Amino acid sequence: MIITYHGGECFKVSQGDLTLAFNPPSKGSKLKVSKFGADIVLVSLNNPDFNGVDTASLGDKVPFVVNGPGEYDVKGVTIRGYLSPSQYDTAQPINTIYSVIVEGVHICFLGALGGDDLPIEAKQELDQIDVLIVPIGGEGVFDYATAYKRAVQLEPKVVIPMHYPSTGSGQVAGFGQKDSLKLFLKEAAAEATQPIDKFVFKRKDIEGKEGEIVVLQNS
Repeated sequence: MIITYHGGECFKVSQGDLTLAFNPPSKGSKLKVSKFGADIVLVSLNNPDFNGVDTASLGDKVPFVVNGPGEYDVKGVTIRGYLSPSQYDTAQPINTIYSVIVEGVHICFLGALGGDDLPIEAKQELDQIDVLIVPIGGEGVFDYATAYKRAVQLEPKVVIPMHYPSTGSGQVAGFGQKDSLKLFLKEAAAEATQPIDKFVFKRKDIEGKEGEIVVLQNS
């Protein structure tokens, strides 16, 4: 499996010939648009920063779109969406947490989750998470301290932070609170490591890990 980060809350997850896109920004967003073809697009919040379904279409590839709570089984991928609050966009206060199982790998994507806790249903049902993707930038989503607390609560093998300010090509200054990545790593007592271009792994590679933090460079 290959996971790449495209800034904001946009991730590309590839497994063989299958490609998933999480929260791609639309052309109306202030975030840089990374256009790539996806088989499945998951949108957690109906906001231009996260709902760019059109930017995840390329050539003849038209993705299946998941944009809310519910249960889905698409192209062998099992998806469960959990209703949750967000303060990122006051006009759209509903976020969806996604639990996604791709060939035995369980990815949990929190999206633009706000407040200071997880919804009850998600707390009861989310377990045995392999990769947790969590917002850490505050300003309508979890701040760095809350993000780390919830990451510990969910007990994933790997944690990938998102939604923090960066001068990289995939983001703009001011998206999230200043120094949130640095503060998140400090909160987790993790060493500041050089971000990697992509996270490439097989399930066996992450067995036995407990909350290892992987920082991805904006693509």
